[in-house]
Amino acid sequence: MKTVFIKVYGKVQGVFFRQTTIAKAKELSLTGYALNARDGTVEIMAQGMPENIDQLIAWCHHGPERARVNKVDVQVVGEKISFRSFELRYP
Repeated sequence: MKTVFIKVYGKVQGVFFRQTTIAKAKELSLTGYALNARDGTVEIMAQGMPENIDQLIAWCHHGPERARVNKVDVQVVGEKISFRSFELRYP
């Protein structure tokens, strides 16, 4: 099990980035959340099998069709966190 915090920069709000992230995460059997941050980025906390996490990270580099991703930061989370599903959150 691996947990990561992902921050996606660019034109990522108002283009269904969170909703498609949730669909992709569920497809990959990941848990966690996605939210629109106040600074214009999308923040994602994802937990699951390492190979599935890697697939989500790769997807984040392009996102949905209308998104324009400039940068993706990924940090591995060492603390014990447990999620039951993948959900939409608000700041």
